[in-house]
Amino acid sequence: MAAFTSKLALPKVADALVVGGGPAGLATALTLARNVHTTIVFDSRSYRNARADHFHMLPTWDRKSPIDFRDAAKKNTLDNYGTVFYQDVTIQRAAKNGELFELTDQYGKVWQGRTLCLATGIIDIPVDILGFTECWGYSIASSGVLAMDDLTPIPIALHVARNAAQMTKTVTLYTHGHAALASELEAAAGPLAPFMVDSRRIAQFVLGPDRTGLTMHFEDGTAREEAFLAHKPKSKLKSDFLAQQLGLELTPQGDVKANGPFGETSLSGCFAAGDCASFLKTAPNAVNSDANSAAGLASHIQSRMYGQRSLSEAMQQMGK
Repeated sequence: MAAFTSKLALPKVADALVVGGGPAGLATALTLARNVHTTIVFDSRSYRNARADHFHMLPTWDRKSPIDFRDAAKKNTLDNYGTVFYQDVTIQRAAKNGELFELTDQYGKVWQGRTLCLATGIIDIPVDILGFTECWGYSIASSGVLAMDDLTPIPIALHVARNAAQMTKTVTLYTHGHAALASELEAAAGPLAPFMVDSRRIAQFVLGPDRTGLTMHFEDGTAREEAFLAHKPKSKLKSDFLAQQLGLELTPQGDVKANGPFGETSLSGCFAAGDCASFLKTAPNAVNSDANSAAGLASHIQSRMYGQRSLSEAMQQMGK
C-alpha cells in the first residue's frame, strides 16, 4: 500500500471533512484544493468494486485498475496542492457540535471540520441463491439478465437487456420463478428484440474456470451455461449509521437525500454525493456529483467567513 502524506501539518480544524476515498471523495478533495481549502479525506479502504480488475467510462482510465486510479489521484493532488490530507481510518461516529462537525475514528480520535461531505458509497445485498456471492463481480455482467430486486421493474429490466444485446446475439431474462413477470416481460419486449424469457427457479450459480462464464443450475434439475449475467441487486448505505447519527433525511430508495445542484443534505453544511446519494451508481457520476458537492462545500465555508448565506442555501430558499 502506497503512503500518501501531505507536506504540511494536519489542521486542528479543517475546512472540510470527507468520508470516503473512492472516486467521489477524491474528486471532492481535488475540487476543494482548487479553492484553497484544507480537506481531510477518511478512507476505510473498503470498496464496492474490490473484485473488479478494471472499471469503465472515465476518460484515460477505461479498463484500468481502480486501485491504480485511486493511488494516482491521491499522488496527483498531493503533488500539486498542499491543503489535502488522507487518513486511512474508519469513521465510527459523526455529530455536529455548534458550527463544527466532529468525526470519531476507530481509534477514538476526534476530527473537527467546518463542513462535512459523505461519499461513503453503498453495499450490494447478495441475492439469496447459492453461489451468487462467489460469482458476483466476476461473471455477472451481461448476456443474461437476472430480473430480480432492482431489475424487477419492466422498464429497467428491458433497459439492461438492451445494453446486453449490444454485446451478444441473444439475451435471456431470468425471473427466478416469477411467472407473471415473465409474461409481462415477453409482452413488453415485443417481436423485434432478441430476448428470451426464462421463468425457472434457479438453484445455484457455479463460477466457470478462470472466473470466466458461469453455469446456472435450476430447481428442475436442468442447467444452462452463460458467458455473463447482468444484475443490479438491492443495496444499502455503506455507513448508514453516520446518516442516522446526523439525523439526515433519506430518499424512498434509502439513499441520502441530497438537494440539487450542490448535494446539500437536510443538515446545513453537510453534503452527500456519489453512490450514497444518487440513483445512478457509477464512477463517472460519482466524480461529477462530488465535484458539484465540493463547490457547495466551498460556498458554505466562504459564506460563513463573511456572515452570509451560501449559494446552496439561497437557491433552496428561492425554490420554496
